[in-house]
Amino acid sequence: MSQDQSFFSSAASTAGTARQLRTYGDAVSGSPGRYKLLLLVLGLAVVIAATTIGQLRLNAWYEPFFDAVKNKDLASFLRQLVVFTIVAIVLIFLNIAQTWLDLWTKIALRDCVTRDLLVQWFAPRRAFLLAGAGPVGSNPDQRVQEDARRLTELTVSLAIGFFQSTLLLFSFVGVLWLLSRGFVFEFDGRSFQIPGFMVWVALIYAASGSSLSWRLGRPLIELNAARYAREAEFRFGLMQANEASDGIALSGGEEGEQARLEREFDGVIGLMRRIANVATRLTGVTAGYGWFATVAPIVAAAPGYFGGQLTFGELMVVVGAFNQVQQALRWYVDNAGNIADWRATLQRVMDLRQALLAMDQAAPSQSRIAILEGEPVLALDDLTVHVADRAVSIDEPHVAVLPGERVLVIGKPGTGKSMLFRALAGLWPWGTGRLRLPPKADTIFLPQRPYVPNGSLREVLSYPCKPSTFQEAAFSRALERTDLRHLIPSLDRVARWDNELTVDEQQHLAFARLLVHGPAWVVSDEALCHLNEDDRKMLFSIFDDELSKTAVVSISSNDAQYGFYSRILHLNAQPRAEASPAPS
Repeated sequence: MSQDQSFFSSAASTAGTARQLRTYGDAVSGSPGRYKLLLLVLGLAVVIAATTIGQLRLNAWYEPFFDAVKNKDLASFLRQLVVFTIVAIVLIFLNIAQTWLDLWTKIALRDCVTRDLLVQWFAPRRAFLLAGAGPVGSNPDQRVQEDARRLTELTVSLAIGFFQSTLLLFSFVGVLWLLSRGFVFEFDGRSFQIPGFMVWVALIYAASGSSLSWRLGRPLIELNAARYAREAEFRFGLMQANEASDGIALSGGEEGEQARLEREFDGVIGLMRRIANVATRLTGVTAGYGWFATVAPIVAAAPGYFGGQLTFGELMVVVGAFNQVQQALRWYVDNAGNIADWRATLQRVMDLRQALLAMDQAAPSQSRIAILEGEPVLALDDLTVHVADRAVSIDEPHVAVLPGERVLVIGKPGTGKSMLFRALAGLWPWGTGRLRLPPKADTIFLPQRPYVPNGSLREVLSYPCKPSTFQEAAFSRALERTDLRHLIPSLDRVARWDNELTVDEQQHLAFARLLVHGPAWVVSDEALCHLNEDDRKMLFSIFDDELSKTAVVSISSNDAQYGFYSRILHLNAQPRAEASPAPS
């Protein structure tokens, strides 16, 4: 890569990090827990400042203590041990307080970020649109759970380290400058002084280590980001295999499934090996600088000590101050890997948040359906739904479905029935024309496969409302009416009902949910049209009795009417030349 390319790449990376930091700040500042987090941060700042003062006092203690040792002054030696004990007790107390504040700050920051991500993710339509948004929509659960945890913990740890190192640097640079200002060097029969000699030695020592660590550790940013993405894909594959274990066993597909997962795992292992190689080289630098720091200050200060400008105690003060300055300056050396990891997780988490915020303005170049909600009627005026290379419309330009009507919309397989269903739900805005929709609170949408959330059966039946919204007896009546009376004793049992119930039972549970909610409108995507005779009779009797005033719009490829529908509409699809919308 040329110098110009390297410069522009670095500038783009810096601009991207700045944008992600602004997004990070927005997520935290908009969270309800921001004030609690602010108090914890202020507490940390006070404790770290007090610890720095304690460390300055401890460093000053070196001179009288080591002078007492050199002079064999027992009384002074014992007095200095008492001083040390007092300073050490205070520092231990401050260390305990810092640990407590550190852990609670990590908890508070994760609470802020994760709750913000959940709010953004489950804003209306966003989760649905994100699923079709490309790589950023892949495994958002991993970004919200694991990546957000790692990001917040690294943020707190790195911020504390940086702040503490900065305070130590400015505090001990003055000490080191004053103690090394009298150093006199002899060379070729001449004497000369270098003001603040030990400060310059510490700066050069740390700067060389930081520069080398940056060069070696920079690839970890992209490698860690790629690894987290691969880990998420591998985890999703494992989860998918677990959920489909019966289908895999019935098909005898264990060998193929194992091979597929091993290929996913090979990608993870390959990245881990590359990270290990980079981390090993980086450790060579950090460890080397750490070990040489043991003797570097003594070697640098030796001319002053052997020249008689420093006492033994002052030499120990210089060594202590040098180590504090050098340790503060080489904070980056020790944390190059963690900073790379932090930038990788920041990129993954904040890219997700930025994508979620952009969902409401997705594909601005596409024409959009005008949607009016809260109407007393479900009406389609010159409606055309855009699906990839097709334009889907109903054979009548103006359709109004009134309360209590039962309308069947028939479309051939592949016509775009599900997209019409999503448009009626307000999830697919791409197209032309106008939609007038009844209030969402009065409407239930039945997809081809019913969604069964985790929780108790009572929570499943009342979803998305709270069980207390409905009368206690409504749940038992609904289960009994839909041939699920055997589940009545389990109303309050929490379980993975999508695993415990058969497909037919899940379908009946969806019908029981209709009875509990008593909606004014029901819109179905194939859910009402492929039932066996007993289930169909049971469902139609529910709409004839308990839900007789409920309007039904059923979208299906099946033209069987069974005397239930009062009106039949047909779905047509025509090719269109325009580009498809962003989601697919």
